[in-house]
Amino acid sequence: MAKLLLKFKGAILKETPLDKDTLTIGRKPLNDIRIDNLAVSSFHAKVCKDGDYFYIEDQNSLNGTFVNGKKISRLQLQHGDNIVIGKHTITYIIDESAPSDAPVTQRFSVDETFVLDPKLQQEILSQQIKEKTQPITNKETLGGFHIIEGATDSQDYICKDRISTIGKDNSALIRLKGMFKSKIAALINRRLEGYFISPGGGKPIKVNNKEVFERHELKDGDIVEVERVRMQFYIKE
Repeated sequence: MAKLLLKFKGAILKETPLDKDTLTIGRKPLNDIRIDNLAVSSFHAKVCKDGDYFYIEDQNSLNGTFVNGKKISRLQLQHGDNIVIGKHTITYIIDESAPSDAPVTQRFSVDETFVLDPKLQQEILSQQIKEKTQPITNKETLGGFHIIEGATDSQDYICKDRISTIGKDNSALIRLKGMFKSKIAALINRRLEGYFISPGGGKPIKVNNKEVFERHELKDGDIVEVERVRMQFYIKE
């Protein structure tokens, strides 16, 4: 069975078997692998199974996700891959008998942006951490959701934070009611260029009646459906 080894400065902190289709990584306690570090976003990345392979996907994190020194948004994992999130490393291992330092086959992803050396990566991370601690300015778009159909705590929600969630968890901005609802059904990411929504678990969401399996930019008036709760996204004037 494949597994992930969470490391810090070479020491193994946690071993997590990949015994389910989706596994989340981030700073919030709800994640399967929690990394309590300011350089790590609340819901930073996820590892998901697609067919016979596992993929690492960045969840619109502020500081990015790196595999073997390359910044990625989505990439198929191979034995021995080292995923760098903040100052921590997560090594992907296929089985017990294979050595963790096995050579990695060179490959490229259409999602790659650039290759970083360690010094440059740390400089970028430091700058992004500074940006993260700055308050959101009035120049940025402010949006929200109006509930059309379904059980929630309120009818209107304003998404002020960088990361907001939809689900039944107590920390969710839009809290879904029902025994079988997901704890984190969707993630809402507020950025300078606008708002983006991503599925938070194994279930797809819908935007304007079309299924969405990855990050999707929200437009004023979009109709979003998350686990049978329908809502309309709007830009606040």
